[in-house]
Amino acid sequence: MNGTIRVGNLFGIPFYIHPSWFLVLGLVTWSYSSGLAAQFPQLSAGLALLLGLMTALMLFASVVAHELGHSFVAIGQGIDVKSITLFIFGGLASLEKESKTPGEAFWVAIAGPLVSLLLCGIVTAIGVTTAASGPLAAILGVLASVNLALALFNLIPGLPLDGGNILKAIVWKITGNPYKGVTFASRVGQIFGWVAVLSGVLPLLLFGSFGNFWNLLVGFFLLQNAGNAGQFARVQEKLTGLTAEDAVTLDSPIVSANLTLREFADERVISGQNWHRFLVTDDYGQLVGAIAVDNLRTIPTALWSETQVKEVMRPITESTTVQSDQPLLEAMQLLEQQKLSVLPVIRENGVLVGILEKAAIIQLLQSRTQPSPA
Repeated sequence: MNGTIRVGNLFGIPFYIHPSWFLVLGLVTWSYSSGLAAQFPQLSAGLALLLGLMTALMLFASVVAHELGHSFVAIGQGIDVKSITLFIFGGLASLEKESKTPGEAFWVAIAGPLVSLLLCGIVTAIGVTTAASGPLAAILGVLASVNLALALFNLIPGLPLDGGNILKAIVWKITGNPYKGVTFASRVGQIFGWVAVLSGVLPLLLFGSFGNFWNLLVGFFLLQNAGNAGQFARVQEKLTGLTAEDAVTLDSPIVSANLTLREFADERVISGQNWHRFLVTDDYGQLVGAIAVDNLRTIPTALWSETQVKEVMRPITESTTVQSDQPLLEAMQLLEQQKLSVLPVIRENGVLVGILEKAAIIQLLQSRTQPSPA
């Protein structure tokens, strides 16, 4: 997953760490251990470093708890959580699909900040009730303040932050259109991104100060991800109402199972068709397999006239097909998930309609974005 390292499962959810996380872990450990050593001179260097590492790990555990909040609510809605990943800017719970209603989307989005606020309250209560003092009080104070900051930062109303997803759900509820919610929240996210970039650039240009350099990184992160979310929402909206059959390639590469290899070669290969793989159908038009041009090499040329396509073809599993009435957006996501360039499109009775290509979907999108002639 883009260079991430899988470290195990959390409650059955695959857990990944981006290599940049280890850099952040080291910086946070060094920062807090230095702070503790300065605040409490009686601590040895080794103990201060150990406490700093423990603090850093508990902070990252708070980020994981935040993402688990999103995940458990999503699972409760029947949405599969593909993974949780820790990276330089925090954490990310990757969900299989969107919630079905704006209300459900709202609760998935707000669950993470609520967990962070709950942790802030619990840690604060522990500090007060135990009358903690010394390094322990300092660590509890850091944990409480960071969880509070994590909740408040994520409540900024712009994608890709939780607040942006909350805003998306609200606009979705008002307009009845989830894509308008994404578009609006992504624009707000871009505004906050530019504000963060300017707050990092201006001190650097005017005073030569790198004090707000982190704001610059966060700003670029918001700009990139908010822009991507908005662009994807526009694509989703254009595909709404379309099915896989609407994007089937005309004159798809289809051959009969009863053709001989000689007929197949003469009619489809030598005739100049550029396809390298053909779908095979039976007498009823149902998909039964696939044959590649390279498969001809496995049979001596002298036997082509007496060998039928069905004797050489390879079977096709149901997982590599898509139903003709399936929403085109879902079919496109299936192409991406399985890293395929084409998918056979079949009707409910197994009859083959044709092939669905990424290129055909892109062409369809372009045709729907072009202005109609006057």
